[in-house]
Amino acid sequence: MLALGAALALVIGVVLGMLGGGGAILTLPMLVYLLHVEPRAAIATSLFVVGVTALVSLFFHARRGHVRYRVGALFGAAAMAGAFVGGRLAHFVPESILLVAFGATMVGSAVVMLRGRGEGSAERRELRVERALLLGGAVGCFSGLVGAGGGFLIVPALVLFGGLAMREAVATSLFVITLQSFAGFAGHVAHAHLDPVLVATVTSFAAFGSVTGALLCKRVSPDVLRRVFAWLVVAMGLFMLGKQLPLPLLLLVAALALGMITRPFAGALPGRPAAR
Repeated sequence: MLALGAALALVIGVVLGMLGGGGAILTLPMLVYLLHVEPRAAIATSLFVVGVTALVSLFFHARRGHVRYRVGALFGAAAMAGAFVGGRLAHFVPESILLVAFGATMVGSAVVMLRGRGEGSAERRELRVERALLLGGAVGCFSGLVGAGGGFLIVPALVLFGGLAMREAVATSLFVITLQSFAGFAGHVAHAHLDPVLVATVTSFAAFGSVTGALLCKRVSPDVLRRVFAWLVVAMGLFMLGKQLPLPLLLLVAALALGMITRPFAGALPGRPAAR
């Protein structure tokens, strides 16, 4: 099982290095359902793995000059504070609720990715200080609570509200993820029992994968990879929710997600005006 976990960690690292997010979305389910790690320990382990992996990948993106440090520092400072608070609050939240929240985050993130627009859709503008602090604090708190690095929350925020190009948003998100993941880990580690061998194995393979992902970033279409990965996230999110929710509620969530994903294409149906 540990060998399979290491192989999956390698894939997770590649995804994080290429997309600037998605590490924890795959790491936590792998730890809980494949390696049977207790949920609170899995959340803490996931945050550490994602933090180290993002830091390694950040180095390669920074060499290309894609990181917007001012925006990342503002967003990241607020995210660190929020992640630490979220990590401490998680101690008082039942594990089943944490897993449901994480599964819902996976499905919601995938919907955003599948409905997302291209790199050039955002207007170039500066992210105001107060908005950066508010968004960073909110994303950080939620990420620290459920054990997500927050990449698929950070990247859309940087594109839509900060006016960053997609490659800049990916690179800058790695900077923010590094900060808030370690802050969230600090909030969790006091009440989680970690397996050092497991943490070291998963982290090392994910970090190596992130190097590969960062190097491949220019050679693979981000849009194609985003869509393939988003459908994988939908499947895994529904799987996690299926472990915690009754079947009727799970089917309702699946129907809502599918409806939101297919809605942008409704205008292409015969007899309907094209969506703008």
